[in-house]
Amino acid sequence: MTVAIAILAAGRGSRLGGDDAKPLVNLRDRPLVTWALDAAVGSGLHPIWLVTGYRGHDVRAAAPQGVDVVHNRHWRQGIASSLRAALEALTPYAEVTAVCVGLADQPQVGSEAYRRLAAAHADGAQLAVATYDGVRGNPVLLARSLWSEANELEGDVGARQLMKNHDVVEVPCEGTGSAVDVDTPEDLEQLNEERA
Repeated sequence: MTVAIAILAAGRGSRLGGDDAKPLVNLRDRPLVTWALDAAVGSGLHPIWLVTGYRGHDVRAAAPQGVDVVHNRHWRQGIASSLRAALEALTPYAEVTAVCVGLADQPQVGSEAYRRLAAAHADGAQLAVATYDGVRGNPVLLARSLWSEANELEGDVGARQLMKNHDVVEVPCEGTGSAVDVDTPEDLEQLNEERA
C-alpha cells in the first residue's frame, strides 16, 4: 500500500485582502504553503503533489525538490476542482492506494497526522479524517475506491461531502499540531503571535 499526499494551494484567499495568492502570504517570514509542504515531506509519504491555481507560477516556486506540481486551470470553480486535479495526477500511479489531502492555509498540521492516517489506511480505512480534541479537521484520507465519487464533486465542496455517505474512521491527532485555517488577516496575526 502506498499513500500519497496532495496539498491544495490553488485559491486566491480574497478574505485576506490584496492580490497575493493566499499560499504565499507570510507566516513568520515564510509562505504558508511551505509550512504545509514541510509537514508533507516530513511525513515520509510519497509521492507528494502540490495543486496550484491563482498565481500558479509563484506558488510552484515554493515547492521543494521531490514535490510534483499540477496546475488547476479551473481553480475559480472551487476546492472540488483542485481535488479533481490532484486525483487526475495520481491516477496513473497504480501503486497508490490512497491520498491524504491537506490544505496550504493550515500551517500547523503536522507530519505525524499524515502518518497516522496512512496507518489507519493500512488497517483498512477507506475514508479517514484527523481529529483534534474530537473535532474533525485535516488532513483527510481518500482511498482509491472513492476517487470516482470524489471526481463528481463540484464547487467549494471537498472530501467532507463523501463523509455523508460512507463510514469514516476518525484518527485522533492531538499533540501533532492543529488544523487551524488562515482565512483572514486576524487569523494570520493570531498565529504570528502564538508562534512568536
